[in-house]
Amino acid sequence: MPVDTTAAVLEAVGAGEPASFEPLAGGTYNTVTRVTFEDGRDWVVKVPPAHAEGLSHEQRLLVNEVTFHRAAATTGAAVPRVVHSELDPGAPTGAYVVMTTCPGQPWSTVAGDLTDGETRSLRTEFGRAVGRLHGVTGPAGFGYPAEPLGPLAPTWRQAFTTMTDAVLADAERYGVRLPWPAGRIREVLAGASNVLDEVTRPALVHFDLWQGNLLVTGEPGARRIGGIIDGERMFWGDPLADLVSTSLFGDPETDLDFLAGHAAATGAPIVFTPSVRRRIDLCRSYLYLIMLTETVPRGTGPEELARTWEEVAPRLVAALERLG
Repeated sequence: MPVDTTAAVLEAVGAGEPASFEPLAGGTYNTVTRVTFEDGRDWVVKVPPAHAEGLSHEQRLLVNEVTFHRAAATTGAAVPRVVHSELDPGAPTGAYVVMTTCPGQPWSTVAGDLTDGETRSLRTEFGRAVGRLHGVTGPAGFGYPAEPLGPLAPTWRQAFTTMTDAVLADAERYGVRLPWPAGRIREVLAGASNVLDEVTRPALVHFDLWQGNLLVTGEPGARRIGGIIDGERMFWGDPLADLVSTSLFGDPETDLDFLAGHAAATGAPIVFTPSVRRRIDLCRSYLYLIMLTETVPRGTGPEELARTWEEVAPRLVAALERLG
C-alpha cells in the first residue's frame, strides 16, 4: 500500500506522525502496513484494494475481520485489538482497519527450529485457543457477517449451500479448471448436506488457521502462541470447519495434541463419527474449491498454479468421493 494512502488513514484517525512504515507480505487480498510511533504504539493498517476482481464472498472482508477480532477478544485469545475502523468503502478515506500488532513470527517460518516437545506444546495451546473461539456464538444466524451473499441464514445447511453455490458459480464465471464438472460437484455436496442439520449453533469460525496466520513468540524452550491474525475469512457456522485449516492437507484425527487442547477448552472431545467426518469433508470441499478458483482472479503464475493443482485437486476429488 502506498505510504500516502496509509498516511491518509492515520490522519483521519488523528494518530500523529509515524516513525516508520513497513509493508507486510503474505496476504492474498488486502494490503497491510505496519506503522510504528515514537511513543511505542505499534499498529497494523489494513486496506482493501481499490478495484479488485475476486470471488463473490470477498466483499467487505474488513467487516469479517473486525467481527472476528472483537468476538475473539472476549475469550482472552491473543488477537490484535481493533483500534480504529471504517467499514464503509464510500467514506472519504475508503474502508480500513487499524489494529495493534501481536508479538512473534509466523509459525510457518520457525517450524523447522522447533523441537518435538515445543511443537506438541504449541499444538496443545493452539487447540485450547481455538476451542475457546468455538465457544463464541453468533448473534443472528449463519454465514459471513459482511453478508456478501445475502443476509445471514437461519440454518447452517442453507448458509453452506449458498457459500458453495457461490464459489462454484465463480469457477464457472472465471473458466477455472476443476477436477470434476461444477454441476456434478453441486450434486455431491447437496446429497451429503443433510448432516449439516446437526449444527444448530452459529459458532465463531476463523477458517484460515494455517501456520502463516499463527504467531509464535518466546525463546527456544519457552515458545508460546503470540497471536492469531487475519480473521477476514471468518464466518458463523460449524466449528468443525476450522479443522480443515488447523491440519491443512493433513488428518485432524491424528492431531492429538491439538485435539487434547481443544477438548480441555470446550469440556468435550471431538468424536469422529461418520457424520462428523462428512461435515469435515464438506468443509474441505469448500476450502479446496476456493483455493482452486481464486487462482484465476489472483493471476497466479504457472509454477504456483501447477503446485496448487497438484496439492489441491486430488484432495478435492478424495473428499467428494467420500461424500458421494
